[in-house]
Amino acid sequence: MRRHRAGWVAALLVIATAPLVRAADPAPLPIFDAHLHYNWEPVPYYPLDKVLTLFRQQNITGILATSRPNDGTRALYEAKPKGLWVVPFIRPYRVRADIQTWMNDASIQDLIETEYRRGYYVGIGEFHLSGQAAATKWVKRTVDFSVEKNLYLHAHADDEALEILFAHNPKARIVWAHTGFSTAPDKVAAYLERYPALWCELSYRYGITSGGKLTPEWKALFERYPDRFLLGSDTWINERWDSYGSTMSDYRSWLAQLPRDVAEKIAFRNAERLFRR
Repeated sequence: MRRHRAGWVAALLVIATAPLVRAADPAPLPIFDAHLHYNWEPVPYYPLDKVLTLFRQQNITGILATSRPNDGTRALYEAKPKGLWVVPFIRPYRVRADIQTWMNDASIQDLIETEYRRGYYVGIGEFHLSGQAAATKWVKRTVDFSVEKNLYLHAHADDEALEILFAHNPKARIVWAHTGFSTAPDKVAAYLERYPALWCELSYRYGITSGGKLTPEWKALFERYPDRFLLGSDTWINERWDSYGSTMSDYRSWLAQLPRDVAEKIAFRNAERLFRR
């Protein structure tokens, strides 16, 4: 009997001291990447299959796809990748120099209207504007075309240019790339109140965290306007592709500091609500 009890005790000790079997780690929070460029430069280093693998590894469920020229966007969209929702935007650039001149170039409007006839685009951009450069007739025509065709605009714009875009046509719907980079949170809040059809995309956005923690100002802003923010990678150069995983890890780190429903809206639900057709 003692021998039997001893055996049971030994067995219990083994069970008690055995390493716990870890449950499988949950999948990381899905992210819709609302600022994705697949320009011609990275193609030799990041061919399409490698890019799609990267998205799967990072649990990227959708992308706002743009490219210079628009070949990269078409390649992503026309691949119909399983598990990845591609939202294509028309970029008004053929070559990098167009960044500086597109707002005064009639041929760019022809590019936009020709590309639109493919029938699957959801928006125009990302395009760059600073100050009074937004006040040209060709920019106004682009804004009016977007309203007429029910398209979004993805604008890399300073505060003055953003206000001019809405002045061109108050019915415009704008995704504000980088949320002005350094526009003060209280001014961002004022814009969100003033322009109901403005959404703020957060790539390269300065000041959201300090020491890895959300600042009180940005935490309050996200909780007050949870339906108005989007995330993005801005893969404009190869180095941004190289650091793609760390970019998404940084986002998930501060999203985890928000209520789960707010985090999910910013991570992917806002994009689903905006762009699903």
